[in-house]
Amino acid sequence: MTIPAIFPNPNYVASNAAGSSAGSSGTGASATAATLGGTNFLTLMLAQLKNQDPTSPVDSNQFLNQLASLSTVQGITQLNSSFSSLSSSLVSSQALQASSLLGHQALVSSKTAALTANGKVTGAVSVPQTTSQAVVNISDSSGALVRQINLGAQSAGLANFSWDGKQQDGSQAPAGQYTLSAQVAGAKSGTAASTYVNGTVQSVTMGAGQTGLTLNVSGLGSVAFSNVQQISN
Repeated sequence: MTIPAIFPNPNYVASNAAGSSAGSSGTGASATAATLGGTNFLTLMLAQLKNQDPTSPVDSNQFLNQLASLSTVQGITQLNSSFSSLSSSLVSSQALQASSLLGHQALVSSKTAALTANGKVTGAVSVPQTTSQAVVNISDSSGALVRQINLGAQSAGLANFSWDGKQQDGSQAPAGQYTLSAQVAGAKSGTAASTYVNGTVQSVTMGAGQTGLTLNVSGLGSVAFSNVQQISN
């Protein structure tokens, strides 16, 4: 018996239709895939050497290429297994770290803030440049100005603010959603001064794939961890 000199790769996949082998029955059965593993590959390679044609022996270079192919495939398999273990370890570590965020304050980019009854709102303004004055405007759902908070002179960076829930006339503002905006003196036209709001982290969801961590923040809802500017006690 002569086995061809060209031998299949270690990752060769052969499709066998159900019922094609002796003793099988039933028509229309779906095909099944059988993958040659490393042991099968070596067994067939030894059979190839044992039954080679003496007048046309297996080329040594081809034989070495087959061994190299087997080594490469096994190496990739081991590498995939290592990456899988590493991924599991990272997910476990991330979950442990995420649990420590519960109850902490997350500073999240937002143009709105939820005021609870007799509560307050804290947050920050992203000041694009050193300025003599930064102002936070708080408006109700109708667009009417409820409160204006003067932060004074600020350096570039985050400028914290706190709203006690009082309106401009000193009366208590009703609970609800309010719109935030910021003005920075001397800022170039079109330069945005983003607003951020603090909220308590109530729960953490571990996402799959590239989703990553998602925080459930009071007053802000679900927030991707990548969108959190700052975590504080």
